Amino acid sequence: MARYLMALDQGTTSSRAVLYDRQCRPAAMVQREIRQIYPRPGWVEHDPWEIWETQLAVAREAISQAGAAGSEIAAIGITNQRETTLLWDRATGQPLANAIVWQCRRTAERCELLRQGGHEGLVHERTGLLLDPYFAATKLEWLLDELPGSRARAERGEICFGTVDTWLIYQLSGGKVHATDPSNASRTLLYNISTLEWDQDLLRLFGVPPTVLPVVVDSSGVCGQTVPELFGHAIPLAGIAGDQQAALFGQGCSLRGMAKNTYGTGSFLLMNTGEAAPKECEGLLRTVAWRMDGVTTYALEGSVFASGAAVQWLRDGLHIISHAADSEEVARTVPDAGGVYMVPAFAGLGAPYWDPYARGALLGLTRGTTRAHVVRAALEAIAYQTRDVMELMERCAGVKIAELRVDGGAVGNQFLMQFQADMLGVPVQVPQIREVTSLGAALLAGLAVGWWDGLEDVGRLWREARRYVPMMPPSERERLYGGWRHAVARCRGWLSGLGEPPPLPVGPGRSGMGEP
Repeated sequence: MARYLMALDQGTTSSRAVLYDRQCRPAAMVQREIRQIYPRPGWVEHDPWEIWETQLAVAREAISQAGAAGSEIAAIGITNQRETTLLWDRATGQPLANAIVWQCRRTAERCELLRQGGHEGLVHERTGLLLDPYFAATKLEWLLDELPGSRARAERGEICFGTVDTWLIYQLSGGKVHATDPSNASRTLLYNISTLEWDQDLLRLFGVPPTVLPVVVDSSGVCGQTVPELFGHAIPLAGIAGDQQAALFGQGCSLRGMAKNTYGTGSFLLMNTGEAAPKECEGLLRTVAWRMDGVTTYALEGSVFASGAAVQWLRDGLHIISHAADSEEVARTVPDAGGVYMVPAFAGLGAPYWDPYARGALLGLTRGTTRAHVVRAALEAIAYQTRDVMELMERCAGVKIAELRVDGGAVGNQFLMQFQADMLGVPVQVPQIREVTSLGAALLAGLAVGWWDGLEDVGRLWREARRYVPMMPPSERERLYGGWRHAVARCRGWLSGLGEPPPLPVGPGRSGMGEP
């Protein structure tokens, strides 16, 4: 009898496998790092074979660690770094080039040309996204143009395109399945989130032959099975979701208006907006959260470039803390930030501002300012930025977020979590299971093979470890937040104000944001 679900979590810096039992308790977890390849400044690549080989290795090791057999795995769910782009030979499975990672900026000029040509309106209307090299379409276009003969081969159906989920499914199935799900398809700039089809106008715009595209299947549903020789048994491939959408599902945010925030180098705030595609909202991305039983759930997404990066800068740039964890203890040594604000716009500002000309600043310094005030200001900036995004989401969706579920490294910082609750004016909830991304993939797979009856059944599996409730008087909350908005205004347009050549417009994939 099957005892476990297996989640394959292929991220930007590592491949991970987690086995979950029926109570969603992790029974085994194995992780291996993957190399980051930088062929030129601004270019980022991964070796496709290394992605596959490390993912297979950790999956096998997790099964062994749990003392299980392949026959005891009910299904596999896959979650992945989004937007990273691969091309491979359909017959042999041989990659044609290294994967172009979501962080890669090599197609920035192409995006700018398309923007100047007036195409961003069409792209945003159909996909909910921005014209930015973060997304897959210009990466794919670049590969088809730069690899000799690849475009003609693609038109003959000899080549497969895929994001990382598609690449893993292809390898796991022995080349039998070339598929993705709507959460990943909606990050390519090629998928129409209203019609839920590959968009023919966008395919023409980016010069992508339809024959290269994977079939789009439900996020929860059996789309194939592994070849028996991989794990000693054929295991259903039953769940697929991009990492942030998987985290939304793993956080139990299955109802409209529920939201989660993932704190990493940057932060990703997603709100479930229900079964209707959200209206266009300047400053936020519209995306597919998941699809199951043919029913699509949508989300609004806001990306903050620098949250944990601000604390990393304190450690590695200023050397005023030795470890990121020290930030909480240092911040608590002062009653407030002493009027100091840090705006961590190291690479411009993300949502809701999208200002490539902004640069970081420390404001409000006096002779009384200490190291502790600066550290506290950095932590407070993380919470202020989250409020920026959350307020815009609420206005666009026309729904009030009643509580925010959180995950990522920063949730261990109790000072930050309390200040976050105070600044939002709603409870902040930390889950018992912190690995919500892999958990989301496992839950999607488990639903598909009948481990649970539906979303309500799955929702009951989410368990709270800690809740932070607002304690700050509303007047103080608004006074502090008003100071933050004043500080941000001082940083907006900094580079253009100095008369420097303006950088290319920045979208949500600007180097420096980082996925968690």
